Amino acid sequence: MSRELLHLTVAAIVCFEHKFLLVEEIDKLSGNRVLNQPAGHVEQDEDLLSAVKRELFEETGLMLEPSAWLGISQLTAANGHRYVRLNFVFEPDSLPARYQPQDSDILALHWYSATELPQALLPLRSRLVSDAIALYCEGVRLPLSLIQPPR
Repeated sequence: MSRELLHLTVAAIVCFEHKFLLVEEIDKLSGNRVLNQPAGHVEQDEDLLSAVKRELFEETGLMLEPSAWLGISQLTAANGHRYVRLNFVFEPDSLPARYQPQDSDILALHWYSATELPQALLPLRSRLVSDAIALYCEGVRLPLSLIQPPR
């Protein structure tokens, strides 16, 4: 596989009051509206924690700190690209009264419980979303100390 087809991404699992924060966006391949985690590519010279906090802020307007991570997910998408995703857990005690996406690609924010998600009006962007929520619900929490800081 060509390196141009390999993507390192980060994603946020934000759980507040037993509901998960998802973003509504347009899938670039299908053109359909879908639900996704706040997620995106790690930029050049950016460490993983900075990347996920940046993506979370850009896509939701929330400035939060991760408490754990869920491990590494992999997906070969319909476009032939392979995505390697690190999922980070955010469990805020409270949220600001107002927050909104900073990125114009995000059409709306939605909160769903794990039981409500299968009945959502929009499909999930990929199985990576449901897999991450399932891991969270199973109680998987890896310490952030397992991720070596940049040197």
